[in-house]
Amino acid sequence: MLRKTLFIALVAPMLITSCGSHYQLAGVERTRILVDKRYDANPDQKAAAFLAPYKHTVDSIMSPVVGRVDHYMSAAKPESEESNLLADILVWGGKAFQETPDFGVYNVGGIRAAFAQGDVTYGDVLNVAPFENHICFLTLTGEKTQQLFSEIAKVGGEGVSHGVKLVITHDGQLRSATLHGKPIDPNATYRVATLDYLAQGNGGLEAFKAKTHEVSPQGEENDVRHIIVNYFKHMAAQGKAVNAQMEGRITYEK
Repeated sequence: MLRKTLFIALVAPMLITSCGSHYQLAGVERTRILVDKRYDANPDQKAAAFLAPYKHTVDSIMSPVVGRVDHYMSAAKPESEESNLLADILVWGGKAFQETPDFGVYNVGGIRAAFAQGDVTYGDVLNVAPFENHICFLTLTGEKTQQLFSEIAKVGGEGVSHGVKLVITHDGQLRSATLHGKPIDPNATYRVATLDYLAQGNGGLEAFKAKTHEVSPQGEENDVRHIIVNYFKHMAAQGKAVNAQMEGRITYEK
């Protein structure tokens, strides 16, 4: 008992001193570790056996082919085939919700992989759209639509659907904006299909904060990746490969 009492008496002042001390961050370092087939050279048999039943389950979910793409497509700013495709899919997705969007917006930063030519699996779609984003429909005034396009110019471009044409400068200024061949009418309203993440005003697109008449279904089936899968299946049912082209939707001022 004496030893315990003595121990507590000695440690208590140390704890008090420790609680009262302050640490100062000296610096932050980071590194990237490439995980590739080098780590498969000497597989751990016990680990492989443990993972085997889970791998079977994951493969059964990720491996089914949902469609095809006819050429390699990746995402880039100010415009790319892949970002064009995904913005168009958002507009197409409106049919299931009795929505007829005037245009769609998909952020390039949310596109995390390319589509390779050939068969596309559910796992491929998950790689492209890994986040739990849901499709969202909202209304903006013409004034806020013009602001939205200015904000898209400021971030160097985003995925916009067919019919949108923006001319921007290299330093992020909007020079002109038309929708289906017409300038933006400040007195009109426009229906937009986008991601719920962007609809909250994220990604520098603060014009979305002024939205009205929002429809944002949060069910799992309304996750954007499922909308993309449905589009691929729709095209496959018609015997068509998915395709997208550069159209000059967002171009730099000459």
